[in-house]
Amino acid sequence: MTDVDKDADPDAVDIGQRALPHWLKLGVSGLAVFISVVHMVLAFKPLLSELERNAFHFGGFALLCAIVYPMSRSTWSSRSRNGLILDLAIGLLAAGSAIYLSQALDAIYDRGTRLAPLDWVAITIVILAAIELTRRTTGFIIPTLIVLAITYVTMWGSWIGGVFSFRGLSWETTYFRSIYGDDALFGTIASISSTTVFLFIIFGAFLVRSGAGEFVVDFARSVAGRLVGGPGLVAVVASGLTGTISGSAIANTASTGVITIPLMQKAGFRGRFAAGVEAASSTGGQLMPPIMGAGAFVMATLTQISYEYIVVVAALPALLYFLSVAFFVRIEAMRIGMQPMAVEDGTLWRSVKDGGASFIIPIALLIGMLVSGYSPNYAAGFGMLAVIASSWLTKRPMGFRAIYEALEMGARNMIVSAVLLCSVGLVINVIVTAGVGNTFSLMIASWSGGNLLIAIVLIGLASLVLGMGLPVTAAYIVLATLSAPALAGMIEDRAVVDAIVAGTLPDTAKAMFMLTDPSAMELLSGPLPPDQAAALVAGLPLEISAQLRDMVVPAALASTALLSAHMIVFWLSQDSNVTPPVCLAAFTAAAIAKSPPMATGLQSWKLAKGLYIVPVLFAYTPLLSGDWGAAFLVFFFAVFGIYALAAGLQGCMERPLSLVLRAFALFAGVACLWPMAVDLGALEFPSLIVNLLGLAATVALFIFNRKFGPIPIPASN
Repeated sequence: MTDVDKDADPDAVDIGQRALPHWLKLGVSGLAVFISVVHMVLAFKPLLSELERNAFHFGGFALLCAIVYPMSRSTWSSRSRNGLILDLAIGLLAAGSAIYLSQALDAIYDRGTRLAPLDWVAITIVILAAIELTRRTTGFIIPTLIVLAITYVTMWGSWIGGVFSFRGLSWETTYFRSIYGDDALFGTIASISSTTVFLFIIFGAFLVRSGAGEFVVDFARSVAGRLVGGPGLVAVVASGLTGTISGSAIANTASTGVITIPLMQKAGFRGRFAAGVEAASSTGGQLMPPIMGAGAFVMATLTQISYEYIVVVAALPALLYFLSVAFFVRIEAMRIGMQPMAVEDGTLWRSVKDGGASFIIPIALLIGMLVSGYSPNYAAGFGMLAVIASSWLTKRPMGFRAIYEALEMGARNMIVSAVLLCSVGLVINVIVTAGVGNTFSLMIASWSGGNLLIAIVLIGLASLVLGMGLPVTAAYIVLATLSAPALAGMIEDRAVVDAIVAGTLPDTAKAMFMLTDPSAMELLSGPLPPDQAAALVAGLPLEISAQLRDMVVPAALASTALLSAHMIVFWLSQDSNVTPPVCLAAFTAAAIAKSPPMATGLQSWKLAKGLYIVPVLFAYTPLLSGDWGAAFLVFFFAVFGIYALAAGLQGCMERPLSLVLRAFALFAGVACLWPMAVDLGALEFPSLIVNLLGLAATVALFIFNRKFGPIPIPASN
């Protein structure tokens, strides 16, 4: 038995990967609560500068992380006293160095931006701590990117040729920018982490501690349980509501899956399908406003579009995603002849009466404050107070101990995100400094040939590769920095093409084309067919295209294009949760269902098709424009289109479909979603006509299938 084991209290529990002795468990608990309280105070009363707050944020969570996550899983590292002492030393050095650096900036400027020996040591410690702690919590991808990024701008960037060649910076300049740059370790992303993200994580912890999680499952069961495929629909509803609490697909799967997966299996769904439904539904929790797994906060900072606007326009797409999973559940239930399950009378009212207040009142207050224009920080803070007050209307009133545990839970849940979001700044800083993002954007535009759909596919592949080693938020930040500008520009180019086709391009804009092609002026003398207009725009150099967009594209449309680009990247970044070979949410669900992990991953990937369909709508339709009439029209047709696609993929509507009818369903679904006019030479159909034809085909197929389709054999329970 190791020294730590000898001192361990019998009630000591695992936090992360290390079993803590009782005395250290109490210390970690107190430190976690202290960090939560300080952050809450600083969010409402800025007693520290932004730099000091971010340094405290990184230092505090670095210390917690070093204690909670051992260096390795070996007995010496995770169980022995010496391993614990070493990790304590690493955490204290990282925290002390971060605090020191927050106070050293004025002295560095006084020396003409020259680093003193102690500055060199402190910066080295925090960078090494960022590398080591991200390795412990997320694997080797982020540490490798940090090392490659820093050495790229200091050493080997000047050794390579081509577009990525970079004349190196000095180590002193790189060190200074890595800590104090706008996008660095204590920069913009750290500011998001230390304020809004952490406050909403604490808010979620308060909801969980108040019993809101149990209410969500009970409520979903009472609402959807009586429907065909009800247990699967319970998973969809419960995961969507739980997403407002956790913002983590894996945590969502683990918390609701232990109830919903056995319920689905008992009703007759196969284990891999039940696990796939839970994984796909839980992934949607990251897309569900108002929290969106921290993505909305990061997106608001990167785009300079208000958080309130982002969460409002994100609501319809999130609903589309959950409907897409629900359609698969309903269709599969009909395919296997499942019957509705029995639900006790009064369950809905009883679930609301017993625990609904601690969920409904805080969430309603949160949304109301956001819509009214209050900052997310204030909304989260008052939301916590609302949780405490409303819990006294339930069977689980929150006293001092429950509040203490919620504060501790919030800090512990934030460890990985805090270390990750701060550390990824070291990579983003280099991307911005070296202009890698612009180069990568040029490559995407070149590889796609100006085709927006191909660009989305390329970004989807890149997000899948990044997602194999990065958490979703980190994958989104890195990929958005690299590719969102190119994607936004290509979306704006569609407006330029439309102006050329309509013959409304201003003369000053026409002159821009002459800079690269003198013959273009003659072509632009009248309206052009869409393919020729698109070819003209795609052939422009990047700097000319950027000026042309500024001249032609209205500011509101440019803002929508930027938001659409970021939302596309954010949605595609979620696919690593459900797409083999690395799909952690699906693997978590498979462990609960005792189903084959890879087969479960394939099932979850199939069920999460909304992750790929909705981003195309972002690119080609006004779904995120804020024009609610246009957005609801797109939403309306998309509901029918996604249902038809799900029917075609599953081979069933109300009854099984033949191969011919499956193909017809897929065709009808695409027609419902089609965002552009269809030119058949002599005939041209506007997109609305194509959508209406698709809608009519879907409805006709549904009626025919319901009346004449073969009756499925009921599944035995």
